[in-house]
Amino acid sequence: YQMLVANRGVALVQGVRAFASQTAPVIPDKRESSVNASLRKGSGGRASFSGNVVTVFGASSFLGLPVVNRLAKNGNQIIIPYRQDPYYMRELKVVGELGQILFFPFELKDEASIRKVLRYSNIVINLVGTRVPTKNYSYEETHVNGARRIARISKEMGVERFIHLSALGANPNPEKGFFVGKSEFLRTKGLGEIAVRDEFPSATIVRPSLMYGENDGFIQYYVSRWRKTPLDTVYLYKGGEQTIKMPVWGGDVALGIERIVRDASTRGKTFELVGPHAYQLSELVDFMYKKAHCLPQFGFNYRRHGLPDPYFAALTLATEMWGKFFKSKVPLNREWMQYVEATNDVMTGCPGFDELGVRKLGEFELLGGQQAFYRSFYKYYEEQIGDLPAPPLPLRSPPLIKRSSDVFA
Repeated sequence: YQMLVANRGVALVQGVRAFASQTAPVIPDKRESSVNASLRKGSGGRASFSGNVVTVFGASSFLGLPVVNRLAKNGNQIIIPYRQDPYYMRELKVVGELGQILFFPFELKDEASIRKVLRYSNIVINLVGTRVPTKNYSYEETHVNGARRIARISKEMGVERFIHLSALGANPNPEKGFFVGKSEFLRTKGLGEIAVRDEFPSATIVRPSLMYGENDGFIQYYVSRWRKTPLDTVYLYKGGEQTIKMPVWGGDVALGIERIVRDASTRGKTFELVGPHAYQLSELVDFMYKKAHCLPQFGFNYRRHGLPDPYFAALTLATEMWGKFFKSKVPLNREWMQYVEATNDVMTGCPGFDELGVRKLGEFELLGGQQAFYRSFYKYYEEQIGDLPAPPLPLRSPPLIKRSSDVFA
């Protein structure tokens, strides 16, 4: 009986092996693919991989660090092209897990380097822009030709999503200016939107209002000894009393861009991201200087005015000539003054933060006041709670919206 069982067992094993040899699976040949969605892993946090490979152009800008931080927090793999010394990219290395943030040198006029950083990406964010034009990179070359080149190559490389940063009020035919004939900043931003849509029709356009934060172009630009003369006077166009601004916290704009990356339904749309309130520029500047300890008890006699100021005009021209001669950025620039001081922030009816699910926005009285406090004119004074009366808060109103068929959209 034992011999019979053993023989039947041997026959069963041989039959199973024969059946397995006939039905062996066919393993397909390996092939490289740039589609990494099948490699998603993790629960969605910073140590996860969302399946998206995002290339962020202009990551070393004011908005670059918070945008990269937001994307890395959700497990996106990020490719950062840069064209300066790698030392200036050091802050971006630590916001993501090891191997999730990659750096590649590139040149905006070199198509081969752009193709290299887009080879494996399915999402591209273009934050490239400038407040001060240079000999090699004018407003036209940066905002129009550069944006068109990146959008065209992205389309050719099979990129799925393209997000382009513009500016509120961008218009290919802006109104006549005061400091300059016409704002080249707004004109080229408007032409850049048209160029991007020509090359990448499903691109998402983001138009933020005047942004503020650390190392920004508003608080750092205006609360400085370059703007305040030795007589403690500060010149503003018409005293700043006829200009309405809706400043937005840079971190909120970064959050909005991160929501756009996560929401595929934003393809082909234009978003206008503005702060929660509208202010008169004169009151914003007064509030910032009071927060910066430009007060009589510290020996300052702060006065804001809109009268002709030969000293400030000569200083502005001198700094601009310095920048052209030494090919460097300057602290005073008439083009940027035209955008900030002589251009109102008005929405045109495009979707904003609400459509992206962002409800709680930073208020200038708190976040902007903190940044102005850090730029104190009396640096050796350590203010304690209750030492000084709180400066009067600027008056505010709801955001301004203009719906008209002649507004560029």
